[in-house]
Amino acid sequence: MRLQGRIALVTGGARGIGFAIARAFKAEGAVPVIADINAQGSHDALAAVGNPAGLALTVNVAEEPSVAAMVEAVVARYGRLDILVNNAGIGGNTPFLDITLEEWNRTIATNLTGAFLVAQACAREMVKQRGGKIVNIGSLSGQRGGHGRAAYGAAKAGLELLTKVMAVELAEFGINVNTIAPGAVETEMAKVAHDGATRAAYSYLITMTRYGAPEEIADAAVFLCSDESRYVHGHTLNVDGGFLAAGLMFRGSKSGPPG
Repeated sequence: MRLQGRIALVTGGARGIGFAIARAFKAEGAVPVIADINAQGSHDALAAVGNPAGLALTVNVAEEPSVAAMVEAVVARYGRLDILVNNAGIGGNTPFLDITLEEWNRTIATNLTGAFLVAQACAREMVKQRGGKIVNIGSLSGQRGGHGRAAYGAAKAGLELLTKVMAVELAEFGINVNTIAPGAVETEMAKVAHDGATRAAYSYLITMTRYGAPEEIADAAVFLCSDESRYVHGHTLNVDGGFLAAGLMFRGSKSGPPG
């Protein structure tokens, strides 16, 4: 029960990684607040997590009034906010030469500006408490070039740098700020969007030769939001099966590439 009694807000918590994190937090004793643009999804997720003390909220992270209303609702209900997991975001896989300004702006507005708005609003409450934990969900796509990742990758790279700035400025208030950078994760979206060729490409590049599970990302979030990580600050924790670490790999050969 490493998070006993802590109020933990997870944006984009209706499904996938966000839902797995909310469920793991509840198992560790936290009170989960699940916020998502899908109102019914938030309520369904909270019911599935099974904590009657929790709260389900609707939020559009790209809109400042919506973010403000979300944080106000949390503080009105509990009087404080101990943990934020900035998980809400949208995907995208449009080639650089084809991406429109509209798609670019929409992706940046949600994945970077939205994360900024939520983090800032939550941090202002944490400053009053002189403490808190913030975890931003980044991506391997923000660290390495990949096909179709111009907008998405740029947003996640910006979020990783934003984490460092937040860590520098919020340390004096006792607020820990870190990033988790997942690699390929077996979410509902991946099951639909990743065809055989995509899966084969990922499996070759990941040293553990498999997709991660949402629960494995959640385990990292529990650690970063617990007292065990009290001296981990401004860090990006890759949970990617060795994807970032890998260089040239020869599958099935100890001496060199297959002939």
